[in-house]
Amino acid sequence: MGIRSQLRASTHKLVTSKNVLPGITIASFLESTIVPIPLEAVMVPLMQARREKLWLIALMATVGCLIGAIIGYGIGLYLFDLVGDWIINTFATQEKFAQVKQQMQSQGFWFVLTLGVAPIPFQIAMLAAGATQFSLPLFVAATVVARSLRYFGLALVVYIAGNKAERLIKRYKGRTILAVTMAILLLWYLSTLLK
Repeated sequence: MGIRSQLRASTHKLVTSKNVLPGITIASFLESTIVPIPLEAVMVPLMQARREKLWLIALMATVGCLIGAIIGYGIGLYLFDLVGDWIINTFATQEKFAQVKQQMQSQGFWFVLTLGVAPIPFQIAMLAAGATQFSLPLFVAATVVARSLRYFGLALVVYIAGNKAERLIKRYKGRTILAVTMAILLLWYLSTLLK
């Protein structure tokens, strides 16, 4: 059974389950920490099937991601020497992580915000934030904004497009991510001019 088939089976079980909200929270936690599979594959069909819980699903996905992000931050802060190399080699390269770490030190909030929206493994941002001892409240704020844009954006598309949402998201996902990322980069640039 392929990954897509497993996701469809898991989504069907989740749709009919009484534990839909805890299930999506756990799935979001896992996606943000150890399973780099886009949560949209589960969330969009789930949101379409359970529209009465549409906004709660987006909220619980954000909460799950935030819990995972704080744990990732803690690993970067306290356990980086022990497990950091393994995580970096799993999700990126040492060179990529060195670049991320440098960006984190110079423009942490905007950098986390950009990585939280862009299709880049968020685990790298979590580790770098902890390893550089970046401000935890600013890290949490950037994570909440980035993931809220992602998950509540999906909910808004489902709310407006209904059963056509999955097709629309597949069709315009790349362009939408690019547009949002460019908007964040523009705001980031403008913030540097105001300093």
